[in-house]
Amino acid sequence: MRCILFSFLIVVGIQAADVPSAPLRAGAATSNITPPIGGEIVGGFLPFPSAHIHDELHARCLVLDDGKTKIALVVCDLLGLHRSVSVEARKMIEEATGIPAANVLISGTHTHSATNALGGNPRTYDSDMALTEYQSFVARRIADGVRRAVNLLRPAEIAFGQVDAPEHVHIRRWFLKEGTMPPNPFGKIDKVKMNPGAGNPNLVEPAGKPDPTVSFIAVREPGGRMIAVYSAYSLHYVGGVGTAHISADYYGMYCEALKRLQKDAVEDPPFVAMMANGTSGDANNINFLNPGPKKAAYEQMRYVAEDVAGKVNGALANMSWQTSAPLATRYRELGIAWRSIDADLLKWAKDTEANAPRIQGKADLPNAYAGRVQRLAAASPETKAPVQLLRIGDICIGTTPCETFAETGREFKERSPFAKSFMVELAHGYYGYMPTPRHFELGGYETWPGTNNLEPQASVKMMDALLEMAAEVKAE
Repeated sequence: MRCILFSFLIVVGIQAADVPSAPLRAGAATSNITPPIGGEIVGGFLPFPSAHIHDELHARCLVLDDGKTKIALVVCDLLGLHRSVSVEARKMIEEATGIPAANVLISGTHTHSATNALGGNPRTYDSDMALTEYQSFVARRIADGVRRAVNLLRPAEIAFGQVDAPEHVHIRRWFLKEGTMPPNPFGKIDKVKMNPGAGNPNLVEPAGKPDPTVSFIAVREPGGRMIAVYSAYSLHYVGGVGTAHISADYYGMYCEALKRLQKDAVEDPPFVAMMANGTSGDANNINFLNPGPKKAAYEQMRYVAEDVAGKVNGALANMSWQTSAPLATRYRELGIAWRSIDADLLKWAKDTEANAPRIQGKADLPNAYAGRVQRLAAASPETKAPVQLLRIGDICIGTTPCETFAETGREFKERSPFAKSFMVELAHGYYGYMPTPRHFELGGYETWPGTNNLEPQASVKMMDALLEMAAEVKAE
């Protein structure tokens, strides 16, 4: 009897081990989030009203279902979005679809040609806010896009790929020859300068290394047409738009270019391409040592978009496809301190504002930072800084709500327990630049209080949390 029972258990164990994972399902859709003409375009120090829409802005959505868990990935054509927009959108998604709020990733691309989804102007340093009319519209459209993607769920195969595109990304923080560094708005001398001028004869060397890799997740119908490609590239933005134009920048152009390269891409349901921002806080598209000729409006962003799309499309032909991908997520809100303001700096800010009233319509950096410094000084001690970790089979995505430096993205790839790992920035919020501790010592635009809003250890704390969450999902 014992032998029979033992044999039965062996057979049951073999059968259980041989049971395949539930087949993956995927659905993708887009929602138009273009604002009315006249809304203020953000991205510089002086917002100005839009006068034309060159190309529409979208929330691009992908939903994955492994039979037990559903996750949603959303990329919005926005400079960034306030945490409260993400909270409201994910609440609506959970109510309408049952996808838990913690299973939804929402990020902004960082186009500098979109209107304001960050909140009031001047910006306040609050983790919670009542939504503006446009923010409410964006949250609603994000939720609508995810609902439509759920409606389109169907059997799918998944693959992971990477291609390098180093010619488009360059570090923008530079060491200059001794004695040539201009003073910053606070009257101090930094060790590095952001955007020092293309062809500047005083350039010595860049203060870091960019991340040249485009990481992407592709899903298709089994053996057939493409459903979606979710990409991430550490390119800040390209720019070069028409005067007062709304545009999705190269991110939107990449999506359209990749779509054109797919067979049957416009058939129902249409193919959806997505381009998230990787970790580009200290990188951009300018080759400071060898600048090219001046380009016409949209010429450079179209060149970058089509080149990157071509590289990604070429890699799709050699992908290794899988029919299943276990899904898991982790989401935390870290109590990271706002940037502290010492008494001397606060006095400088008050004196600057009192002695040099702002000139309307002029980008006055000392006055601009005087206001930011005073608002930071009045901020509550801690933020609610969202970080998220997603496992998609053997792929891992880590997120931050900041403009994150390339070396942080490379560190995550190196230290993650998943070989196929990458990061997405500006997820679930906008908290300014997040330099590493090394870069705080160097100074420069991205470290100035009011451009950087978080404590110097913020990048370390977020990295620790992401790696801890990655280890948790790896052990499941």
